[in-house]
Amino acid sequence: MMNEKQNWSEISQDISKVTKKIKTKIDEEELVDDLKETFKNTIENTSKLINNLLLTVESTVSDEEIKKETKEIVGNINHELKNLMKESKSKLSGLLKNDNFFEEE
Repeated sequence: MMNEKQNWSEISQDISKVTKKIKTKIDEEELVDDLKETFKNTIENTSKLINNLLLTVESTVSDEEIKKETKEIVGNINHELKNLMKESKSKLSGLLKNDNFFEEE
C-alpha cells in the first residue's frame, strides 16, 4: 500500500513538472512573438521617420546643394540603420534559436 501511494506521488510530481515545462514553453513563445512584433514596429516607425525627414527636406529646403547633401546624409543614415537592423535581427534569431536562452537568465 505504501509503495502504491509513493508511485502515485511520483506520478503526480512528474505531471506537475511536465505542466510547468509546457507553461514555460508557451510563455517563451509568447515572448518571442512579442519581440518579433516590437522589432517589426521599430523598423516600420524608423522607416516612416526617415521618409518624413526626406519629405520635410524636399518641401522646406530651397537651396539645391543643401538639399542634395542632406538627402545623401539621410540616405547614409538609412543605409546604416538597415545594416544595424539586419545584424540585430540575425543576432536575435540566433539567441532565440538557442534552447537554453531562457534558462540562463
